Amino acid sequence: MRIDVVSIFPEYLAALDLSLIGKARRDGLLDVNVHDLREHAHDRHRTVDDTPYGGGAGMVMKAGPWSEVLTGIRESAEPRSGGKRPVLIVPSPAGAVFNQRMAYDLAEEDHLVFACGRYEGIDERVVEWSREHFDVRPVSLGDYVLNGGEVAVLAMVEAVGRLIPGVVGNPESLVEESHSDGLLEYPVYTKPSEWNERPIPEVLLSGNHAKIARWRRDEQFRRTAERRPDLIFALEPESLDKGDRAVLAECGYEVGTDGVRAVEKP
Repeated sequence: MRIDVVSIFPEYLAALDLSLIGKARRDGLLDVNVHDLREHAHDRHRTVDDTPYGGGAGMVMKAGPWSEVLTGIRESAEPRSGGKRPVLIVPSPAGAVFNQRMAYDLAEEDHLVFACGRYEGIDERVVEWSREHFDVRPVSLGDYVLNGGEVAVLAMVEAVGRLIPGVVGNPESLVEESHSDGLLEYPVYTKPSEWNERPIPEVLLSGNHAKIARWRRDEQFRRTAERRPDLIFALEPESLDKGDRAVLAECGYEVGTDGVRAVEKP
């Protein structure tokens, strides 16, 4: 996968050289390129922003530098694109909220481009123009506002990059993570079996793999019901077995043909 990131703070993206993402770059699994937007501003002050039309606080990023850098990225990728348009991700609080399902979808792409906005954002005409050359997707990391897109890009590149085959050493670990099946991950423990007068759950010492699997699954439901009940309501009834339905009932939910709903505990 090729990833291009455009920012006025390229040093912010230095973290992409670390940990598993950095190793994946060195191993040739990820081709990550960081571009300084200011190199495409041609006045002596390397200006990339100006005051907004209509007045108001803050500054808006100019269209010219953005169109130049994005054109260069697109043209450099064309020889190996096979005619497929790159995906241009614009981090924005006005975008679709990023989640694990989106990470899986993006991991199927060959070329991702991230446009890190700053100030009050990027001139909207850049987004409109980009739709002629890219598959444009405004994406939000969550319902809050950051100073710029760099933090969101670091999170998204890591979430997507780790799904590329070979990036994570044990691919089975991806299957049991939070959100991989719509639930939060079960609690985990390591040695010693008792610490600070707190023993681990006895079932984990039983050696009975079926019981351990059931305990872990039940803990996923309990943790999700406590911390993210919205995910419980999104579960598909046909995906729930008898044990799932029993632990959901224990947590105060009932599974019907049309979905999961909360019920009052007796």
